[in-house]
Order: sequence, then C-alpha cells, then structure tokens
Amino acid sequence: MAWWRRKKDALDKDAGAGKVSIPKGLWSKCESCGEITYTDELISNLRVCPVCGHHAIMSTAERIAAMLDPDTWTEHDTELRSGDPLGFFDSQPYRDRIDKAERTSGSTEAFRSGVAEMDGVPVSVGFFAFEFMGGSMGSVVGEKVTRVFERAVELDRPAVVFSASGGARMQEGVLSLMQMAKTSAARGRLRERRLPYVSVALHPTTGGVAASFAMLGDVIFTEPKALVGFAGPRVIQQTIGQELPKGFQRAEFLLEHGIVDRIVSRHEMREQIGTVLRMLRGMPAKPTVAESVVADELA
Repeated sequence: MAWWRRKKDALDKDAGAGKVSIPKGLWSKCESCGEITYTDELISNLRVCPVCGHHAIMSTAERIAAMLDPDTWTEHDTELRSGDPLGFFDSQPYRDRIDKAERTSGSTEAFRSGVAEMDGVPVSVGFFAFEFMGGSMGSVVGEKVTRVFERAVELDRPAVVFSASGGARMQEGVLSLMQMAKTSAARGRLRERRLPYVSVALHPTTGGVAASFAMLGDVIFTEPKALVGFAGPRVIQQTIGQELPKGFQRAEFLLEHGIVDRIVSRHEMREQIGTVLRMLRGMPAKPTVAESVVADELA
C-alpha cells in the first residue's frame, strides 16, 4: 500500500509539472443555450450569443461605447454623490454600501449622464449602471435623470434614457420615492417643448423606474426577453394567488399587449433610435451607404 502511494504521488507530481493553466474568464457560457464562446469574441459581438441571440448582461461602459457615436460622449454630473440623509443601517451602514459599490462598479452612482450623438443625431442621454446597487434610484440618480431632460430642453435636442434598475433605493426611504414625481415632471417639461424622448427599457427595468419616466417615452424600445414591470412576477403571483400567463412581463409579452413599441436587437439599437429621432424631429433620412458613395464620387 505504501509503495502504491509513493508511485501515485510521483505521477501526480509529474502530471502537475506539465499542467497548462487556463486564464479565468477566457470562456463564457450562454445562459440560454449553453454555448461556450471566447469572452473576447462575445464582447466584440456586444455580448449577444452568436448561436441563439441571447442578450447577456452588458456593463455600462460597454453599452456607452456601443450605443454612442465614437468620440462624441461628454459626461456630466460626475461630481454628484449620494449622501446618507436617514443614517440608514441594516446589516451594514448605507455609507459602507455606497463605498463598496463605487469600488466594485467603477461608477460613482447608479446613473451616468451626458451629451453625445447617436447615429449622427445630437442627444442628451443617460445610462443606468445596474452594477451599482442594482441600478437603484436614490436622490442623486433622480437628480441626474432630471438633468438629462433639463439639458435636452436647454440644448434643444432629444433625450434618450437606457434604464436597468431594481427600482427605488430603500436606504433613502421616501426621498427615493419622490424621484418618481421629480423625473416625471422634468419629462413633462420636455414634452411641452415638443422634444422627443426615447426610453430604452433594458433587463431588468422594475419598481419606481418602470412606474415613472421609463414608461413615459414617446417611443419605448426594449431588448429581447427583457423583464420590464413594476413588481416581479413572483410577487404578483403570490399577491393575487393566480397563475400568470406564460412570458408575463417579458419583452415579447409587453409588445403583444402594447406596453412597448418595439423589441430591438442590440446590434441595431443605435441605428433604430437615430432613425426614430430623425422622424420625430422632421430631419432628413440618413443616406444609405450607396447614396453616400455616389455623393462622394460626385464631390
């Protein structure tokens, strides 16, 4: 028995010497079809599975790069930081949660706002950062969303908001719920100026965000299979004690029932938003590739 142990140990040592270490994160597995893809390849494909088309979660930085025209993004409101007006403490202080979210997400809040161009159209635009406390909306997020609409009015340009949120931030209590009214009022002032607003409800868009400005777009887009609604399906089912329809609150169900206007692939989102904004603003259609080539040759 002792001889066998020594021989096995030697074999294990020899095998370990030639072992090749595979870097962590080299591969990604699709949550829908199980396909294994190089992570770099998946990222270059905007985190859309090349086999089944499943739209995986995308970081805010990646989405900004994918949705906006190159070298047009100017970020605003980066100086705004969440306070702790209620001195909230659950399993840990609210201030500690914010500090941790800043370290792990690379963002200073759950929303990034600024100005840019989308498919050649100047816009005031905002992106929820779901990686920061689940994209929850507190006082600072509400202020930054409001500024997206106010900046659109000031600069006379459309507003676009990409939402991905679990809803109001409970650590700020009624102050977070007030942001629903505040952002909706700012959206109303944009409407009075007859400036377009495109809302993109990503996976997931729920709670106070879904119950306010996310559902107030002139046009509401979403991505395939995104979960969009006020309360989650499980909560609703437990509350009413009834079985919910198949696909309830998913993008396809919402489109069928007229809640959203269009389900758009991530690859086509920027172009389709640009097309809609040009239509709503009465701008000329973007020339096709063939028309652009002809125009260049004539020039």
